[in-house]
Amino acid sequence: MKYLLILVVALFSPPVFAADAVFEGEYRWLIDDENFGGFSGLEVSDDGASFTSISDRGSIVTGQFIRQNGKITGIKPGPILPILDTKSKPVVKYHVDAEGLAIDDQGRLFISFEADHRVWRYDSPGGQATALKRYKDFKTLQNNSGLEPLAIDRDGTLYTLPERSGALERPFPIYRFKNGIWDSPFTIARRDRYLPVGADFGPDGKFYLLERDFVWYSGFSSRIRRFDLTEEGFVNEETLLTAVSSSFGNLEGISVWRDDQGRIRLTMIGDDNFSRFQSTKIVEFSLPVEGD
Repeated sequence: MKYLLILVVALFSPPVFAADAVFEGEYRWLIDDENFGGFSGLEVSDDGASFTSISDRGSIVTGQFIRQNGKITGIKPGPILPILDTKSKPVVKYHVDAEGLAIDDQGRLFISFEADHRVWRYDSPGGQATALKRYKDFKTLQNNSGLEPLAIDRDGTLYTLPERSGALERPFPIYRFKNGIWDSPFTIARRDRYLPVGADFGPDGKFYLLERDFVWYSGFSSRIRRFDLTEEGFVNEETLLTAVSSSFGNLEGISVWRDDQGRIRLTMIGDDNFSRFQSTKIVEFSLPVEGD
């Protein structure tokens, strides 16, 4: 009876949002295509009008958001294309698990993969991959808990981190790809049970980290932390929002941009795990204009 009560309370409790983040809406997205689902990475254009998303089943899709008063009311997608390998063949089996997505100012795409831990570059969606040199530490990462978030800063430097650090008290190592060389100069503190699943640099130059937790009796929870990146590492940590017992589902990808009112927008996409019990949702929050 005790556990039944906990389950009922968890299922019907509203999400809890921290700090100044304002909920802007959610959109449930569905396409009649066997390759639709499993979305794990997201990039949104600077004006919030278009997007690119990748699936952990080895697919990529671009499209346009239909908005009314700033809120997403529809999506016009392009075709769902296979992610290709370095020989222009669709990725398969152990190599398929695409997780993080970043796009530089030249329009080139970078995708991080776990399982076969690596980062590949693409000159266009659906194009042939160019493999980035692997860092020595990648071979030590756990299976199905490897490179997850991927973000690129204004200088074109890539940052990624594994989904797990190896212990609750152990910080997450940051892997940086700069001037063609990998290193691991920084860490980010691990807080509670949350694990990193998505990241982006916002137009304010700050680093936004999307994290996820799962508890059997309440489902998925999501959290966003924000950091300043300095020569000393990731500092001035802030928790922007925490969605506990969230109805949003398994949010895995995040993109940060500025809307026409000057507000920072946090756009996230959920991974439905190709399950009929889950759905693909686009969820948006905004942050107040600095100085308000």
